[in-house]
Order: sequence, then structure tokens, then C-alpha cells
Amino acid sequence: MMDIHQILKKLPHRYPFLMVDRVLEIEKGKRIRAVKNVSINEPFFIGHFPNRPVMPGVLMLEALAQAAAILAFDSMDAEPDEKTVYYFAGIEGARFKRPVEPGDQLILEVEMGRSKAGIFKFQTRALVGEEVAVEAGITCAMRSVA
Repeated sequence: MMDIHQILKKLPHRYPFLMVDRVLEIEKGKRIRAVKNVSINEPFFIGHFPNRPVMPGVLMLEALAQAAAILAFDSMDAEPDEKTVYYFAGIEGARFKRPVEPGDQLILEVEMGRSKAGIFKFQTRALVGEEVAVEAGITCAMRSVA
């Protein structure tokens, strides 16, 4: 389990782009289960959509990628630094099954697949209650920057 203070050490993201509020479970090198609490105060709800606020699908995928990054850094016993960037490298088979609205709690589930030369593949899904909101295969790349 990780609280927000530990998450801030594992991710370079900050408000308004930090999408993981708590880690419920983590199994080094295998899987993570985390939470994104969706609040009406999220800045994207102002324009998406004013009459019926819905969390953008790309931000659900971003939340899953951030949970995947925590898993990757934890698996390597590493923390991000100014010399390392963790990029989204691919999305496969993304399916959006249910809208996510203010007040929902998004449960982020990520399983690590292959990892080689700083490239990580994951199978992911996010749920609201027992309902799948989104599922996708994602690829992320860890790269050194000058």
C-alpha cells in the first residue's frame, strides 16, 4: 500500500496531472491495484462536458499509465529523477465500456507483461465498482534525457 506522499516520490506528475491517489496493492514486478478518486473539482470537467461531466477516455488511460509507472519504478527499486523520462509508447485494443463521472472511484488494475531495454508492456483495466470502464494494452518506455 502507498499513500499520496509515497506516490509523489514514485511519479514526477503533479496537480493537475497526477492521476493516482492511493495504491491499494502492489506485487513487485507483477501487478498493482490503485485508486483515482474522480471529483467534480477536476479542471477537465469545465469543458468535458458542461451539461454532463464525463472523464475523458485519454485521461483514464493516463491514470492507468501512471499506475504502470509506479509498478515499473517499484519493480526496479528506482525513483524518477531529472535524467529519466517515462513515456507513453503505445496503446492497443483500448475499449471504453462505461462513462466515468464525478463521484466515481476509478480502480486501476495493471499487470506487467514483458520488459526489455527500458520498454514495458502492460495489460490494464479500470473499474467503477464491479463494472469495467476501460481496458487496454499499454506500452511505456523509460528513457534517459540530457
